[in-house]
Amino acid sequence: MFQFDTLSLVFVALIILGAIPNLFYSGGYLPHIERKTHYLLHYFTFIFSMLGVVVSANALVFLFFWEIMSLSSWQLILTEPKEKSTINAARFYFLMTHFGFVFLLLFFLIVTNGDLEISFAQMKTVAAAFTYPTMLFFFLILGFLSKAGAVPVHVWLPYAHPAAPSPVSALMSGVMLKVAIYGMFRFLFDVLYPWPLQWGTFILIIGSITALTGILYALAERDIKALLANSSIENIGIILIAFGMGMIFDTLGLTLLSTFSFIAAIFHVFNHMGFKSLLFMGAGSILHQTHTKDLEKFGGLIKSMPVTAFTFLFAAMSITALPPTNGFLSEWMIFQSLLSSSTIAHAMTLKLALPFALFALAMTGGLAIATFVKAYGITFLGLHRSTNAKHAKEVNFLMQSGMILMALFVASLMLFAPQYLHFFDALMVSLGKTSVYAQIFPNGSLQMHSLGVNGGVVSPLILFAALVGVTSLLLFAYKAFNVKTRVHRSWACGYKTSAKTQYTATGFSGVMRRFFNWLYKPEEHTSKQNLAGHETKFSDASYEVKIKPLFEVFIYDNIKRWVNITSYWVYRLAHFEQTRYPAMIFNLMLFILYSYRIFTHEIDWQSILIEMALMLMSLKILVIGEKR
Repeated sequence: MFQFDTLSLVFVALIILGAIPNLFYSGGYLPHIERKTHYLLHYFTFIFSMLGVVVSANALVFLFFWEIMSLSSWQLILTEPKEKSTINAARFYFLMTHFGFVFLLLFFLIVTNGDLEISFAQMKTVAAAFTYPTMLFFFLILGFLSKAGAVPVHVWLPYAHPAAPSPVSALMSGVMLKVAIYGMFRFLFDVLYPWPLQWGTFILIIGSITALTGILYALAERDIKALLANSSIENIGIILIAFGMGMIFDTLGLTLLSTFSFIAAIFHVFNHMGFKSLLFMGAGSILHQTHTKDLEKFGGLIKSMPVTAFTFLFAAMSITALPPTNGFLSEWMIFQSLLSSSTIAHAMTLKLALPFALFALAMTGGLAIATFVKAYGITFLGLHRSTNAKHAKEVNFLMQSGMILMALFVASLMLFAPQYLHFFDALMVSLGKTSVYAQIFPNGSLQMHSLGVNGGVVSPLILFAALVGVTSLLLFAYKAFNVKTRVHRSWACGYKTSAKTQYTATGFSGVMRRFFNWLYKPEEHTSKQNLAGHETKFSDASYEVKIKPLFEVFIYDNIKRWVNITSYWVYRLAHFEQTRYPAMIFNLMLFILYSYRIFTHEIDWQSILIEMALMLMSLKILVIGEKR
């Protein structure tokens, strides 16, 4: 029923490390939740169900805990169902999570031959004998990636995460998404191994598209929690890039590079759990004090909320991969994996996918910096943009404790990276891979080495020591030379500085929004009140941009439209007059006869057109009738 191998223990550690700081934070957040019993019941059920998923030893137990995890998180989104948007977000999440569940169920029914209590090792024997392994792969991928939030099944994240209470947002984004990554590790290694080259290439391409899509929409967001949710999509894409490279290297027999890539993926799983949980806690603290998620209503909070500001800054530095943070180390490893592929000369698809992945990862890194400069600068710097921001105070002790604990965990991933990587290396050895720890740290734990032919070397501890040393030297010089400071109003070209003259979140992302106009398809609304007799002078003006995700418009809106059309005709069929059923059967028989004649070549095209026209007329007059 349960198993506690190395893979399970690694993800148990991930869940516990994510849950403990969250418990402190949640304790401070709890007084502001009206339905406390509902919240606590589903909160602890959610945590224990995630633990149940990663220690399950057969399909039945796995699916049971997976469904409990989905239902409890769905109910947590509905903790405060006062707004219609919250109910819609919960409904959307419910549909998407069960969309994935259907594919997981299909996968398990095939690989277990209907006996859901057999072990994962027995599933591998059944899967190896199955005629269409790629179909199993796509069932598995659709099931897990719809939960992880990969494109194109990512659209629920920017709705569900902002609607949930902030501690839940931190758990869902930081921990729950990684449970789906656990599922990929578990079943791709234990059941579907070995893999064809196309599978790894597919994961690599999906990861690249996901990373770019997520960060582009994060940059354009003005809702701070939706911004962080889109950033989670981006980081899931980065993890998938590393995962895809590991699969590709394994298929090509490059075992050391494969292990290196998988370790990079697991390292980023832990990194993202840490800094994204911390960012959602910070966003929750801001929402808690200002009662809004709108970036345009923040500003100047660094003075009134210093603990939140510092922890948010630390997490933002890590998520943007600034050296020497833990985010920099895992993304450096992923870059090295991609650069190590330069000598691969195989299928044309792979030759195109690898440069695209490298471009996507580099582009994502630059856009992530812009996104979090906007998020931090607009939120914490400058002048207050609203009355609530002006009167905001630091959150209570328990909420601060949760953020500080998570910040310490993020710092540990940077300072003790060799120890964590040794842990992840042991995981890969347990999955049948070759150990690479000695190759990554050949000269002790001070220097990390790439395994590529022309790989690089980086030292997180030396970088950190250099950063601390330079900062200390500057502070010493400041004190030693008794530098005089002058506090004065900010210069604004002779104009009086006010909140209205500052950069806005919308304005900050304006250049990139116009450059990617084909992707964003923004709806722009402008209004202004002109002064009497003046076209260029006005007393007040407003500019608003609304962006609906491209995938949602072109995929989900069209699916919704076709479902509505289909349901209409199903309704019409179910409410036919009794005399029209024989007419429908008559038309169906005509269609079968015409089809038979076409396939046996007993009819020419002129006859086909005439008879089809007659059949359509009969269908319209006898069956459909007038539209009502």
